[in-house]
Amino acid sequence: MKKVYASATDALDGLLFDGMFIAAGGFGLCGIPELLIQAIRDAGTKDLTVASNNAGVDEFGLGILLQSRQVRKMLSSYVGENAEFMRQYLSGELELEFNPQGTLAERMRAGGCGIPGFYTKTGVGTRIAEGKEHKEFDGETYIMERGIFADISIVKAWKADETGNAIFRKTARNFNPPAAMCGKTCIMEVEEIVPVGTLDPDHIHLPGIYVHRLIQGTHEKRIEKVTTRPAA
Repeated sequence: MKKVYASATDALDGLLFDGMFIAAGGFGLCGIPELLIQAIRDAGTKDLTVASNNAGVDEFGLGILLQSRQVRKMLSSYVGENAEFMRQYLSGELELEFNPQGTLAERMRAGGCGIPGFYTKTGVGTRIAEGKEHKEFDGETYIMERGIFADISIVKAWKADETGNAIFRKTARNFNPPAAMCGKTCIMEVEEIVPVGTLDPDHIHLPGIYVHRLIQGTHEKRIEKVTTRPAA
């Protein structure tokens, strides 16, 4: 089955609709599917629910979908680097479901494995636990979290072959694999697409069975925070 598409717009063709649920990979600005995000903005798809570690920064990453008011709800574990995200949340314009970072990653992974729910101690006794099922195991209280099943996943890899077997670089590996797993359709943008057989099977982080559409693109690689030392 042909998985390689010419552009982000082509790869999203026929998949977008208002009110859809999107799982997005990346961590801060590391490993984010910036080309696919831009294509979603250009398509004008609105009332989106987006599950992502955070929402990028102002004017880049998922932040551009917040600026264009295309996002209705975020499932995230961190808000702090995006002023517009914070403003919309505090003003009541944006619905936000906070998730502990490990819980969010596991919710994505669980959805990708067909697991509808799981129990965790994280969040017990806090507002995170409100309205959730509590259960005791071996004298300890746990809360149930639901697996995430998204309409599409948008992720970014460093390198992939033409069937979608993918390798991620360092921090980009945190959320991209579980995000890729939990979408009904996974669209992946890649820095380099190589012929089948090029990649060592032992180095594959995500099997191609999870990936439905691929694009190769040029990425900005913006740095979230630049820290330098004074000149000598």
